[in-house]
Amino acid sequence: MVMSETPPRLEGKYAAIVICWFLGIGGLFAWNSMLTIVDYYIYLFPKYHPSRVLTIVYQPFVFATQAILAYNEAKISTRIRNLFGYTVVFFGILALLILDLATSGKGGIGTFIGICIVSGVFGIADAHVQGGMVGDLSYMLPEFIQVSITIVITTMRFKSYFQHIHLIMILLLQSFLAGSAASGALTSALRLITKAVFENSPGGLRKGAILFFAISSFFELLCVILYAFIFPKLPIVKYYRSKAASEGSKTVTADLAAAGIKTSPGIDMEDSKQQDRKGIKQLLSENIDYAVDLFLIYVLTLSIFPGFLSEDTGSHSLGTWYALVLIATFNVFDLIARYIPLVKILKMESRKMITTAVISRFLLIPAFYFTAKYGKQGWMIFLTSFLGLSNGYLTICVFTSAPKGYKGPEQNALGNMLMLCLLGGLFVGVTLDWLWLIGKGW
Repeated sequence: MVMSETPPRLEGKYAAIVICWFLGIGGLFAWNSMLTIVDYYIYLFPKYHPSRVLTIVYQPFVFATQAILAYNEAKISTRIRNLFGYTVVFFGILALLILDLATSGKGGIGTFIGICIVSGVFGIADAHVQGGMVGDLSYMLPEFIQVSITIVITTMRFKSYFQHIHLIMILLLQSFLAGSAASGALTSALRLITKAVFENSPGGLRKGAILFFAISSFFELLCVILYAFIFPKLPIVKYYRSKAASEGSKTVTADLAAAGIKTSPGIDMEDSKQQDRKGIKQLLSENIDYAVDLFLIYVLTLSIFPGFLSEDTGSHSLGTWYALVLIATFNVFDLIARYIPLVKILKMESRKMITTAVISRFLLIPAFYFTAKYGKQGWMIFLTSFLGLSNGYLTICVFTSAPKGYKGPEQNALGNMLMLCLLGGLFVGVTLDWLWLIGKGW
């Protein structure tokens, strides 16, 4: 199958962008659900440090699974991989709901072990989705990762008022990576609402948690339906997957079959193209700075969020709401930051400047330490907002710059490799987060 030049117009572009945003939310909805329900789990398991334990259980599974998948990415069907991930997340959230109902909201080591097992399963599922989706979208339009504000504004000049509103909504619901950040903000908002609704009723904390899990499981089921039945049939998605297949990619065969497209039996030609593509080692050597940047971004972020923010910031006037407010602050500003690079003049494209900014973020460690010890809650909220802003902004700068200039299969491999570096930083970060407990008796 030989692809011609890109057609002047491909239908389904804006629908694909919106679906990518929803799929981005679903990709991290499970983990963010575990983080934002931390107030309930701290109440049930006050001696087990749930914000830290659940995170450190999750990370080895997600990292090890992603390492295996990244090594074999050229042989694995992206459709099977992503559907497996989204489906497992749906059943995992449902399992948390059933576990709580079965135990009548009682704590204990047995219940906590069950929740830890689900956290590990979430790690396996999220590794399938995160690397699979980033790799899958890397060889499609950049707008599926991040919408270009220039493209949107240029298009708006020729649209009516109602079409302007539509395009603005597309800009806000703009990409898979923004959706990933939005999952944190949405889960935080959902948790704050469910907590507020039942705050004054008997067993209100548990009722809010049950409602939270029910809504979360429904949303994850929506993601399964969107990816399985709607996304692969969009004309623009079919075009780029067909183009990737013509360049030697074997990961899109099942996706094309789901869209009713059969690839030609030119196996020898595809094999030769597959051999011509750059290998993982060469891609890593050419993008080692991006890989290290992503690793260090998340080492710092996860050494502070969520464990330190949940347990080590002291008691303030917000009481039991304090940890939730800090987590929500991080998630909201992380989301906002992912829109900043939409303005070209504000996007950092220099590789040296990105690395310098990443290293400079480590000054936040002493800043958080002294603020927790001597500062008021306003300063802690300010620092948390900056942590979120820098995390989201630098993540987008790396992910949108790295794939440029590569073929479809190479972009897929690079996306998987960069996601592995990100997850490696997460794993090291949550491990280092335990250092904050030194001298505190545990």
